[in-house]
Amino acid sequence: MRAGSDADGRPDADRAWWKEAVVYQIYPWSFNDSDGDGVGDLAGIVEKLDHLDYLGVDVVWLNPVYESPQVDNGYDISNYRAIHDEFGTMAEWERLLAGLHDRDMRLVMDLAVNHTSDEHEWFQQSRRNPAGPYGDYYIWRDGTPAEDAADSPGPTDRAPPNNWESHFGGSAWAWDDERGAYYLHLYHDRQPDLNWANPDVRAEIQALMEWWLDKGIDGFRLDVINLISKPADLPDGDPTADWVGSEHFIDGPNATAYLQELHDRVLSRYDAMTVGELPNVTIEQARAYTGPDGPLDMAFSFDHVKLDFGEEGRWTVGDWSLPELKAVVSGWQTGIGDGWSALFFENHDQPRVVSRFGDDERYRRESATLLATLLLTLRGTPFVYQGQPLGMTNPSFESLDSLRDVDTIRNVRRLMDERGIDDYDEVRELVEHRTRDNARTPMQWDTSEHAGFTTGEPWMPVHPNHREVNVADARARPNSVLAFYRRLIRLRGETPALVYGEYELLLPTHESVFAYRRTLADDELLVVLNVDDGYTSVDVPGADPAATLLLANYDGVDTPAGPLDLRPYEARVYRLR
Repeated sequence: MRAGSDADGRPDADRAWWKEAVVYQIYPWSFNDSDGDGVGDLAGIVEKLDHLDYLGVDVVWLNPVYESPQVDNGYDISNYRAIHDEFGTMAEWERLLAGLHDRDMRLVMDLAVNHTSDEHEWFQQSRRNPAGPYGDYYIWRDGTPAEDAADSPGPTDRAPPNNWESHFGGSAWAWDDERGAYYLHLYHDRQPDLNWANPDVRAEIQALMEWWLDKGIDGFRLDVINLISKPADLPDGDPTADWVGSEHFIDGPNATAYLQELHDRVLSRYDAMTVGELPNVTIEQARAYTGPDGPLDMAFSFDHVKLDFGEEGRWTVGDWSLPELKAVVSGWQTGIGDGWSALFFENHDQPRVVSRFGDDERYRRESATLLATLLLTLRGTPFVYQGQPLGMTNPSFESLDSLRDVDTIRNVRRLMDERGIDDYDEVRELVEHRTRDNARTPMQWDTSEHAGFTTGEPWMPVHPNHREVNVADARARPNSVLAFYRRLIRLRGETPALVYGEYELLLPTHESVFAYRRTLADDELLVVLNVDDGYTSVDVPGADPAATLLLANYDGVDTPAGPLDLRPYEARVYRLR
C-alpha cells in the first residue's frame, strides 16, 4: 500500500498519504560525502537514492541544509532561502527533489522557526536599530537592576529579566553590547528566539514556507514548534524544574493560535505533510495540535524516550521496565483519539535504539528487528533514522574533545563543575548513554576505511564496528536487519490494519512480553514481542491455532496452538482472521 492507495474498511475521509507512509530521516552531515571533504552533502544523498528505493520508504525527512554558521549543526539558520555551501547548491537540492519524485518518494524539509542564527539579517538589523522595522523581531529586554550581577551573562549591574534556562545549559538570556539589552535564546546563545507575537514575524515565516512549498516540497518537520509563544510578562519559572521556565514557554498562551493561522493562510492550500516536534507535550495537547481541527498533521511525543532518565532529569540515567514502556506507548495509542502520532525510537537527537532498549552485543540482530516490529506495527506514521535499518549501535567517546555535540559539551562541563568532577571518566558512561553524537557518526556503507562515507577525513569518527555492520554486508544477507526492515515495510504497506486499525494492549503487566492486537473491519492481527534476553512461555489472550504467521525474526515459528515459546528478543506478527 504505497501512500495514497486504497485502505479497505476505512472511510475515505480518514485516509491520508502521510498516514500510510514510512518516513526515512537523513542527517546530511553524516549520510554520504560526494566530494571528499569529510562532510555529507546533497550530491551524496542523490547517489544513494536507489538504496532508499530498495528499502521501500515513501518519504525523506531532510535535516536542515539551509545557509548557517553551523553552531548547532544547521538548526541556527542565517538564510532560509539558500543552501549551506558545505552541502552543495540549490541546483543540487533541486536534483535531489526530482530524484525522489522520480522514484515515487516525497521530501519533507526540516524547519527551525522558533529561533534563527544570530547571523540572520533580521537579527543583525534588530540589534543595530531597535526603532527600525526589525527592532521587535526578537525578544529583547533591558534586564533588572542588580547590585551584583557578576555571574550573569550581562553587565555587572544588570541581571537577566528572569530565571529561565537554556536547553543547552546556563541562562536563557544573552547580553548584546550593540543594542545594550538582553535577548532570549532557549537554545544556544547564537540562536536568538523570534518574537512570534509580532505579526510581521509570522508573515515572514508564512512567506518563506510558501516559497519552499512552491518549489515542490511535500511538507515540513517543524522544530520545537510548541515553544513559539511566550507570555508577555516573562514570569520566573520553577527553579527546581529540569528546564527552568518551561512551564511558561512550552505550549505558551498563543502557540496553537499561531499555528492555526499558519495552517489557514498557507498549509491548507497545499497537499503537504506537517509534523511538529513538541517537547513535553501531553496526550491532551497533542490532540489539540493534530486532531481533525488542529493545525498540524502529526506530532512527535517524547514520553517513551524519557523512561531511562534518572531522578534529576536527562543528564542522569535511570532504570526502565517493559510494563512502563507498554503503559506509555499504549497511552498514546489509545489516548490521541482522532489525532495522529509520529512514531520513532531514533533520530539525530537520540541514542541508537538497539543500544538503549535492546542488546547491542549478543542479540543485536534480534533486538534490532524486534524494535523495528514494534515501531512499524503501531498506529501512527513510522519514522526510521539513517543507520537504524542496519542495527547501528552507540559508539564510544574517549574524551570530551572527541565529541561534536554542543548540547552535550556544554551540559557535561556544567555538570562536572557543579559536582566538582575533574576526570571525564567519571561521567563517561553518562555521556555515552545520552549524547546526541551517538546518532551522528557517519553512515556505514561498506568495510572500507571510512565505511564508504568519504574518501577524506570524516567530520567525526566512523564507528569501528562498520566492518561488521554496513549496507553492503546487509544487502548480501537474506537474514540481516536491513532485509527484515524491507519485509516489514512491505508488510505494513500491504496491510491497512497496520495503518488504520484499532490498537488493543494484551498482557499489560507481563515483565518481558509486549503483545497487542490491531483490528480493522474483519482483519485482525496479533503482534507478540519478547523484549528480553531470556526464553519465555506465555499464553496470549485470543491466540488462535488457525492463525497465519505473517512475519517473524526467527526461523521455525509455529502457529499459536497453545502457549507461545519465545526466544530472546523474538518478534512475531500473526493474522488471526
